[in-house]
Amino acid sequence: MAHAAPVYPPPSPSSAPGSARASATPATRWAALALLAGVVYGLWACAIRRDGGPITTGNVMFGVVTGLVFAALMFALHRMAPTLPRELRALSWAAFTGIAFGFLYSLGGASVLRSTVMALVVAAGVFALTFYRYYTTE
Repeated sequence: MAHAAPVYPPPSPSSAPGSARASATPATRWAALALLAGVVYGLWACAIRRDGGPITTGNVMFGVVTGLVFAALMFALHRMAPTLPRELRALSWAAFTGIAFGFLYSLGGASVLRSTVMALVVAAGVFALTFYRYYTTE
């Protein structure tokens, strides 16, 4: 068929009739991001706790559990936070970040008082940034 005009642009394989291509929803994207952040957090906690020693089963399990808890809490907070007013929304993210940072800081051998102070400093910074963002975008 030399006389047939070509079709521009050519149809993509995913747009063929009968093929259903599922797109990722924002919830699945956030779940993937939370899982990735949980893996990084768990590896970080595992490395701090190991302190240059041998890798043990208990250390690996500590990292896995820590990462899963972090990812679950991050995802739950992301799902719940939009229903809160901007002050509580910023406070919830600040508390989450402060607690997560304080836990990692305490794994390094710092005292409870120093870990608490550092966590409060980080949480205050996160609160200021998130409150400003929520206040200016609403």
